[in-house]
Amino acid sequence: MTDRKTIDAALTAAVNSGDVPGVVAMATDGRDVIYEGAFGKRVLGGNVAMSPDTVFWIASMTKAITGAAVMQLVEQGRVGLDDDVGKWVPALANPRVLEGFDAAGKPILRPAKNKITLRRLLTHTAGFAYDMWNADQLKYTSHTKIPRPVTFQKPEDCLPLASEPGTRWEYGVNIDWAGKVLEAITGETLDATMQKHILRPLGMTSTGYLLRPEISQRLASGHQRTSDGRLVASPSPTVPAPTTPLPAQDPKTFLGGGGLYGTAGDYTRFILMLLNGGALDGERILKPETVALMGQNHIGDLDVQVMRTARPALSNDADLFPGMKQKWGLTFLINTEDVPGRRSAGSLCWAGLQNTYYWIDPKRRIGGTIMTQILPFADPKVLALYESFERGVYGLTAAR
Repeated sequence: MTDRKTIDAALTAAVNSGDVPGVVAMATDGRDVIYEGAFGKRVLGGNVAMSPDTVFWIASMTKAITGAAVMQLVEQGRVGLDDDVGKWVPALANPRVLEGFDAAGKPILRPAKNKITLRRLLTHTAGFAYDMWNADQLKYTSHTKIPRPVTFQKPEDCLPLASEPGTRWEYGVNIDWAGKVLEAITGETLDATMQKHILRPLGMTSTGYLLRPEISQRLASGHQRTSDGRLVASPSPTVPAPTTPLPAQDPKTFLGGGGLYGTAGDYTRFILMLLNGGALDGERILKPETVALMGQNHIGDLDVQVMRTARPALSNDADLFPGMKQKWGLTFLINTEDVPGRRSAGSLCWAGLQNTYYWIDPKRRIGGTIMTQILPFADPKVLALYESFERGVYGLTAAR
C-alpha cells in the first residue's frame, strides 16, 4: 500500500535526479481525482514551476478524442465502421501500396486490392504508416519532399500504404485520415467539432489545436535527450520536423492523429467520461454501448507490433508491454493480460510523442495520465517513472 506522499517522492526524485525537467501526473477512481501532482520546471533551467494547469503538446493522445468524435457520427448513423470512406474523401478512394523502389530510387506503387474502411483507420490496419517507424515510408517522404500536413490536402499527394488494407497492424497516419472523414461528413473543422461536442461539454477549457494567448503562457517547453543521456531544451514545444512549420494554427493542418494541446486535468476529465460509460457531470458524450465497443479488440487475430524506430531522434523502439500479445480497439492499445501491481487485462491506453501517457482500467475503474515534454518517444526513464506512478496509484486505491 502507498499514500500520496510516496507518489510525490517518486516524482520528486525523478526531477531531482535530472531524469525529467518537470512532470505533472493525475489519477482518478472513476468518481474523483485521487491524485494530483506537479513537480520541477516547465523548461530545464527555468524559473517557472510546473503546475497542474501547465499545458502540454499531447500529440497522439489526440487520437482518442478524435475517435470519440467519430463515434458520435457512428451513433448518429452518418457513417458505419465498415463503410468505404473513399465515398467521403477522394484521396482514400483509390489507395496505392508502396512496394519498394526502383534502381533509381523512384517509388514503386500499385493499386490496393482492399478498401479503406473507418474501422481500419481507427485500428491502424488501413495500411498507412508513420515514417518515424517505417524506413520505406521515410525514404518515400524524403523522395517527395512534401511535408506531412500537406499530404492530406490533395488526393495526388496522399501518402501510399505500407501494406494491403486489413492485413497488418502498423502505427500510422490512419486516424489523421479519420479526422478528415469527420470533416467531410460534418462540413466543420476538426477543432470546431471537438470543441462543440466534446471539449466544452466536458469542461476541457484548456484543450484545443490553437495556441491561444492564455494557452501559450502556460505551455511547457520541449526537451531532447541526447545520446549521452543529457536533456537539452528544444526551441519549440512541438516535435522538431525540418519540413513542417509548427505549431500548426491553420485549420487545414489540424490532424486527428495529433496536434492538440491540453492539461493533465482536462485529459483526466476525458478519462472520467469513458470510465463512466460516456457521461460526466450530466453531459452525455457517448452511449455506454459505444464506449464498451471502443474498448474491444477490433483487429482479430492480428497483433500490435513493436514500433521499430527509423528516426532515433524522435523515437526509441516502442513496446509498452514486452512479451505480451497486444490488441487494438477503436483508437486504444489493449493489454491482454493483468499487469501485476498495475492495470487489469483489457485496460486501454496510449501516449503522445513527447512522452505523455494515459491509461484507463474499466475493470478496476482506475485511470490516470502522466505528462512530460521529452524526445525521443518511449524514453526509458520516463517509462520507468510512468510505471512507478501507476503502481503508486494502485497502491493508493488498495489503501482506501
